[in-house]
Amino acid sequence: MGALNEPTNVLKGEGTGHEVLEIGIVAGEASGDLLGSHLIHALKARWPNARFRGIVGAKMQAAGAVSLFPMERLAVRGYVEVLRHFRPILKIRQALVREFLKSPPDLFIGIDAPDFNHGLERRLKRRGIPTVHYVSPSIWAWRGERIKKIARSVDHMLLLFPFEQAIYDKAGIGATYVGHPLGNLLPLVPDRALARSQLKIEPAAPVIALLPGSRQSELDYLGELFIRTAAAIHALRPDIRFLVPLVSHGTRNFFLDTLYRLGSQDLPLTVLFGHAHSAMTAADAVLVASGTATLEAALLKRPMVVAYRVSRLTWKLAKRKAYLPYLGLPNILAGRFVVPEFLQEDATADNLAQALLNVMDSEPIRRAQVRQFEELHRSLRQDAPARLTDAILPFLGRPRRH
Repeated sequence: MGALNEPTNVLKGEGTGHEVLEIGIVAGEASGDLLGSHLIHALKARWPNARFRGIVGAKMQAAGAVSLFPMERLAVRGYVEVLRHFRPILKIRQALVREFLKSPPDLFIGIDAPDFNHGLERRLKRRGIPTVHYVSPSIWAWRGERIKKIARSVDHMLLLFPFEQAIYDKAGIGATYVGHPLGNLLPLVPDRALARSQLKIEPAAPVIALLPGSRQSELDYLGELFIRTAAAIHALRPDIRFLVPLVSHGTRNFFLDTLYRLGSQDLPLTVLFGHAHSAMTAADAVLVASGTATLEAALLKRPMVVAYRVSRLTWKLAKRKAYLPYLGLPNILAGRFVVPEFLQEDATADNLAQALLNVMDSEPIRRAQVRQFEELHRSLRQDAPARLTDAILPFLGRPRRH
């Protein structure tokens, strides 16, 4: 790798197998780790000698990336929650800036985590390192003023949803709609029988999947709520069993501790390490925290109920900046309420239990949701690997500024 003011040694075009492409990359949570793993595979298919370092999770590490810090340190959501972890997170970002300026990558890619990544991208962009951001912040839903910060930080934005293109075109920011990798990864017709067989579930057994989030901070607010919801359902329908896929040892241990603290260890509940897609596919209904998991459940054609809680102050601040009446991605993409949402004070065990039983017991409700999910899946099913690499190609081999 040359000095900061020297041109990169990577030529535009397909990898020849000789040049080395150095890419800095940062993902802040499980959904970003999943997207990043597909991105890494797509880039390595075109540039086999590409090397990745930064902050990544288990899936990106399995794809060959090197993590300089544990990804879990960035997995914090909400104004108040971020403030509690502000200093450690700031130190991590400063350390990354030093690392990338000392040994500059040919390209930096930030995956989601905008509050962390945009500050890092801005510093790197000023020093001539091209910056690409994967997953637009939801400026169409809230905090639209962030478009100005994006313009200062990002050379190019990779968009997951088609309606976002017009927003960036209007703002004069380079952007490309690449589709959502999950649209290609997940089958149009999920194999529910196979998922149940893999999880050793009888074909006719009623099952609910509980997805309280991938972050520790989400489980702080939703872990106990989801357990109490399962208990409320079990009191009415003891035949229903529950699957709880969790992404890390930390979140798994936290959930199990909460389960025992509540005296609910005898619930017919199975905690899984990973296997979220299998759990959702096998389920008759899904209770899910707002976020990417709502999209995953939709693409797996699973009827769902969305729940979300944060601190009171975070909720108060967020509501002031919100533009839309819903948080779940299926509702946002449809432009209307397709799935029920229970937010903050409305997210109670009784409300969630009743809504989940309604979804399980009402064939019209299930059919209406699934029809909308099928339409959504078709709209997101693009050739994401080709679109990703084509969009990134112009930023490889660009002479660096002094």
